[in-house]
Amino acid sequence: MNRRNVLPWTANKSKIRHTFSMSVTNSSESKVNRMRQSTTRSARCLVPSQCVFFFGAILGLAALAIPSAEAQSGAGKSSVMEPVPALTPYVEVHTHFNEHDIAGTIQSALEALKTQNAAAVFLQMLPDTFDHPGRYDAEVILQAAQKYPGKLAIVGGGGTLNAMIHRSVTTGDAGAAVQKEFADRAEELIREGVVGFGEMTAEHFDGATPYQYAPADHPLFLLLADIAANNGMPIDLHMEAVPQAMPLPADLKSPPNAPQLHENISAFERLLAHNPKANIIWAHAGSDGTGYRTPALCRRLLQAHPNLYMEIKTDPQSMGKNYPLAGDGKIKPEWSKLFTDFPDRFVIGTDQHYPSTKAPEQRWQTAVLLFNQLPVEVRRKIGTENVAHIFTKFSAMSTKSAKN
Repeated sequence: MNRRNVLPWTANKSKIRHTFSMSVTNSSESKVNRMRQSTTRSARCLVPSQCVFFFGAILGLAALAIPSAEAQSGAGKSSVMEPVPALTPYVEVHTHFNEHDIAGTIQSALEALKTQNAAAVFLQMLPDTFDHPGRYDAEVILQAAQKYPGKLAIVGGGGTLNAMIHRSVTTGDAGAAVQKEFADRAEELIREGVVGFGEMTAEHFDGATPYQYAPADHPLFLLLADIAANNGMPIDLHMEAVPQAMPLPADLKSPPNAPQLHENISAFERLLAHNPKANIIWAHAGSDGTGYRTPALCRRLLQAHPNLYMEIKTDPQSMGKNYPLAGDGKIKPEWSKLFTDFPDRFVIGTDQHYPSTKAPEQRWQTAVLLFNQLPVEVRRKIGTENVAHIFTKFSAMSTKSAKN
């Protein structure tokens, strides 16, 4: 269902991607060179035979990524060491923020650009429901973020579009009036300036927002895929992997979570097949709540669906299952091979929150330490080139800003 015509600039996506990637490279060149001077020794450790944990012995930062008892022997040093920036620029496409401190969020995110060697930061809405107090959406931060085009961008809909989907699941009503209300809201967000739709969810365990389940091929998800495809905007989807119906994992509580989980991979594949022009980002690869988000499952889905992309997330304080880093901090071989076999299908989306906390273990930091172990050509793709391809609206906005 195509509700909007393709925007004129989408016909020149290759040119826009090239311009955006070049602008990131040029604007960051001097900064990267300075960072390389201070990280030369750690960069050499990208050769596995020369390094057990490339930053541990040299920078004393092992505790950032390894919360084991052995690793924490260096925890005292980690609290006073400088953060380790990315060796090459990257766009952080999945972060959240304190809706009660917009000024602090903006300042913290802008500081992160320098600290992390990030080219841009995307701030997303939490996936929420209408009956959850404190629900909000893009309007609370859009105006502030739009003062920094090319550096900050907003991914919206988590507080409204996602809530509409889950209300529809509850009521059983996905009729014409519901679909019109949903499409109108999506179009409103587009006019306001969001660059993607998120955070949406098909299976989300209770946390900052309530437990939520909706089949990924729900009519409103399919409608959103059509709208996203027509506007060069991806859908960022949180979905715990449930390849067959199963009880809730023993380490989670019910309530508030459902005692039984629905199989969801087949519905997810139907969403992906519905509109091959709709780019779907499956959030949180590397942060698995069920034990089934394996490299093997990711590989199968990436092979089957060219419009599927994945975000890399590592959480040192809540590793979950199928964590991509081994105890010594090196990327596990099966994850390393997945990243290098599909370098054009991953982006960095750490789920970092802004303003940043003072905790020594930061999600962005462990993701960057993983990122820094990848070959330089893979880092370029994951860091910036894939973002330019997936978020074509952001690419166009960045190019326009660079010309002004």
